Amino acid sequence: MADPSERLLRSAAQSVETRRRIAPLIRTTPVLPSRIDLPEGTRLIHKLEHHQHTGSFKFRGACAKLSTLLTDRPVITASSGNHGMACSRAAQRTGHRLSVVLPKVVLPQKRAGIESYGTRVIIEGADSSLSELAARARAEADGLTYVSPYNDAQVIAGQGTLGLEILEQCPEVDNIFISMGGGGLISGIGAVIKSFAPQVRIIGASATNSAALAASIKAGRIVETAHHDTLADGIAGGVDEGSITLPMATEVIDEIVHCDEDQIAQALRLLAWRDNMIVEGAAGLALAAFLAAPERYAGQTSMILLCGANYDQARMAQVLGAG
Repeated sequence: MADPSERLLRSAAQSVETRRRIAPLIRTTPVLPSRIDLPEGTRLIHKLEHHQHTGSFKFRGACAKLSTLLTDRPVITASSGNHGMACSRAAQRTGHRLSVVLPKVVLPQKRAGIESYGTRVIIEGADSSLSELAARARAEADGLTYVSPYNDAQVIAGQGTLGLEILEQCPEVDNIFISMGGGGLISGIGAVIKSFAPQVRIIGASATNSAALAASIKAGRIVETAHHDTLADGIAGGVDEGSITLPMATEVIDEIVHCDEDQIAQALRLLAWRDNMIVEGAAGLALAAFLAAPERYAGQTSMILLCGANYDQARMAQVLGAG
């Protein structure tokens, strides 16, 4: 097993420092064993990050970043929804003036959640990757500070605080299943895990309909991919050219599991009917990766990172009703 790189060790150390700094702002979210039927001796545990403020892990990275910025310069970011809500709540506490660029396909509930904080909302771009381009262009033109949803060392360190909690709450964990979007979450958690418990396997869950990070890891460079509608809308979109998450994710991920929409929907139904939890598609994606081949993890302790619970109610009703 290769030793973690200096890049990972720096990120892990930054997560330790960040955790101390943002502790008054965030929740330490609980872990609970799953009630899904599994072979004897196999343990499945959920990390309930959907109970974090604003309903997703994104609040950690938002607090980590905004708490380092002066308030005399307005901030702009782009989001498919969760990051925008997280930055909006964080900005209320730090005193920053914030604008959020959202794609045209943003879920109405997520847009309403962002606007409820008094944040300026700009609709631009057909998907979240194009919204990011628009936000960066506006930042440069108007002299604003751009905050990336994932391509930022402070944001990654904030998400890495989840890794520290997981090791404290479940030191016996063998595998951690994490949904893959732009790579900030899996890079942050992975840097901590590979620095402090390198024997733990990091398994990335990739949605077949929007798999930019997985494709880029396979190619060894950022590549353009087609993005189709997915239940896991929170992870949809591309990856910035030159993103620091690509080399980090490449180093920390032990395996990538690709899941289609039927698998995500089935995972959402199991979470609802067996574990009594309704979460968003990106969270269901992580469980879907485990369920793709549960026999491979027999006799082991696996953790599912339930990353958020901000979903379209009408669509979720259709998914759950189909079961």
